Amino acid sequence: MKVVVNFDLCESNAVCMGIAPEVFEVRDDDFLYVLQENPPEDLRDKVTEAARRCPKQAITIED
Repeated sequence: MKVVVNFDLCESNAVCMGIAPEVFEVRDDDFLYVLQENPPEDLRDKVTEAARRCPKQAITIED
């Protein structure tokens, strides 16, 4: 699985970080960072939930 973020849509509101902090991080500069572009399969549920709950729908998952 590959995590893709459309940074043109992303508002760095940290909803994804709250759900999957192993994969997403909003730093002091207020930008979102993807910590694991290809997270392990055991994080799929968290990453899927983060993508689903993103207010701007900026996160997609490619298989």
